[in-house]
Amino acid sequence: QVQLVESGGGLVEAGGSLRLSCAASGGTFSSYAMGWFRQAPGKEREFVAYIAWSTHYADSVKGRFTISRDNAKNTVYLQMNSLKPEDTATYYCARRGGGRYDYTSHLGYDYWGQGTQVTVSS
Repeated sequence: QVQLVESGGGLVEAGGSLRLSCAASGGTFSSYAMGWFRQAPGKEREFVAYIAWSTHYADSVKGRFTISRDNAKNTVYLQMNSLKPEDTATYYCARRGGGRYDYTSHLGYDYWGQGTQVTVSS
């Protein structure tokens, strides 16, 4: 069974940085694209970043966040720089599943981690 475990969240001041990690187990990690999403209280889950053969980002994080992966460690990362209060959310990693949904849709992912909280103070 596939398991995804996020870590690295925390409280940071605006302008600071955090690096999130997502460790995968139970599957052939290197065979799958991976994504990061986030969800703030009262809001829908939104796409943040995606990595397959290339990387893609939400406009709101482009130039500040970097997604990467280490297949030898079965881990995907999200480096977050120049953090803003509006980045405050629970961040989730997810494994891209099959189907017709675009990579920006949470419906296109089949396994999810439990989430890690990121809080950016102003």
